[in-house]
Amino acid sequence: MLERHLEDIEYRSLSVIIPVFNECLTIAEIVSRVRAVEVPFHVEVIAVDDGSSDGTAKVLSGLGDSVVRVVTHRNNQGKGAAIRSGLAVAKGDLIVIQDADLEYDPADWADLFAPILDHRAVVVYGSRFTVERKNMPLVRWIGNRSLTLVTNLLYGSALSDMETCYKLFDRRVLDGIVTVADRFDFEPEITAKVLRRGYRIHEVPISYAGRRPDEGKKITWRDGVWALWALVKFRFSRMEDRR
Repeated sequence: MLERHLEDIEYRSLSVIIPVFNECLTIAEIVSRVRAVEVPFHVEVIAVDDGSSDGTAKVLSGLGDSVVRVVTHRNNQGKGAAIRSGLAVAKGDLIVIQDADLEYDPADWADLFAPILDHRAVVVYGSRFTVERKNMPLVRWIGNRSLTLVTNLLYGSALSDMETCYKLFDRRVLDGIVTVADRFDFEPEITAKVLRRGYRIHEVPISYAGRRPDEGKKITWRDGVWALWALVKFRFSRMEDRR
């Protein structure tokens, strides 16, 4: 278990995986913000265009360089599938997921990385429920909190925000995990499989500026139902390891 040898771990590189679907208005800005963050690692940015049809591909074509790598899905497959494609080519010792909209600010990375750099954790989640939040409707707040409660009851954890985008991993935590979720149910799946392997998830506060559906918010109540099913399914299903 990695957590038994935290003091011996040294990180040299970071892979930032950005799943992108129809975010032509925000993707350049979020990549710019990612580039502006100073971290003590070599950074690679992997933007996965998940079948966008709004001009995102054209914007990304102008961003690709030695730091930013663009991976393209011909058809929309979902956030989980996009993250899998990013993981398949990622080379970093650390992996962080960054949404392509502006709901999550890379300026919070200093707090997100602190437990890793201080040798206190190998998995860190950024929690939206410990600081000021903007534009999170009550129904979404209830849904997120309910799914987190179910997670804690099923897996014996004490999380405050299972559904957060900001998930940071020591790459070795993920190397033995096979994910199958294609859509937003990636969040409960990866959380379930990390917890079932005995890893503790460290949480830190982050800021959050949520969007409304008319501003491009894509997750719906149906995704919440799938997330609930995923939590139950992965709690009792057989664990599969990549060989």
